[in-house]
Amino acid sequence: MVKSMNIPALIAKAQKLQSLVNGPEVLVLPNVWDAGSTRIIADAGFQVIATSSAGIAWSLGYADGENIQRNDMLFMVQRISHTVDLPVTADMEAGYGENPEAVAETLLETLKAGAVGANFEDSLSKPKGRELLEFKLSVERIQAARVAANSVDVPFVINARTDGFYGSRNDDPFNEAVQRANAYLEAGADSVFVPFVNNKNLITRLVKEIDGPINILIGPSSPTIPELKEIGVARVSIGGLFSLMSYTNIRKACAEIHGGGTYSWAQNALTHPEMNELMS
Repeated sequence: MVKSMNIPALIAKAQKLQSLVNGPEVLVLPNVWDAGSTRIIADAGFQVIATSSAGIAWSLGYADGENIQRNDMLFMVQRISHTVDLPVTADMEAGYGENPEAVAETLLETLKAGAVGANFEDSLSKPKGRELLEFKLSVERIQAARVAANSVDVPFVINARTDGFYGSRNDDPFNEAVQRANAYLEAGADSVFVPFVNNKNLITRLVKEIDGPINILIGPSSPTIPELKEIGVARVSIGGLFSLMSYTNIRKACAEIHGGGTYSWAQNALTHPEMNELMS
């Protein structure tokens, strides 16, 4: 495993990601799903590339929710990582296995693919919605991930996601999320990800109660990035929104072609030479 990785390069990228997560500015992460979207995000001046597990799954013909095989996800992470000379943090869903050993193996394979950070969720997708894993097991999974990263001496950035608000088994999702977030930080996570929270006051409470950098998933109803900076949020991501935007634009173009046979949808498109230059 170690021989197949460029450890010095990975260490440098991981250190850069660590410094940005803990820096004075909000780390903004527009999530990508393929090499083309990666080059566009990098060309726009963003310092870190984050993958969208949903976007990657959709692009390969799967519904979101860990329906994609780990090897398929790793293949795309590798393609994305090799497309730019920037730190890449990968959304590795719930680690592709419930036990701590599976999460540790997934972290090492993610590192081998060229990423220096990853999200790991504490819930699984079930027919009736997300279901939180048991608290003790969830903590052990993060501990195992940290031990795995330490075994190759790379300061891999573990972003531990808690779905306390989304898949909680009790009547107090706020405290569940805070308890899990702080336990994951103590277990070795570098930051914690609390998605599906858009209320400014609630985000402020989370920042006050959680003892480390917090990642928020933003959307149309979220506070602005300057507002999130003022609150104290460390990093923000957009999940699958950019990939959804691209599919939405294709749908609109199809409707125009079917409806009137016109092409206004193409007026502001990137040109073939522009895209080729980005990919060169």
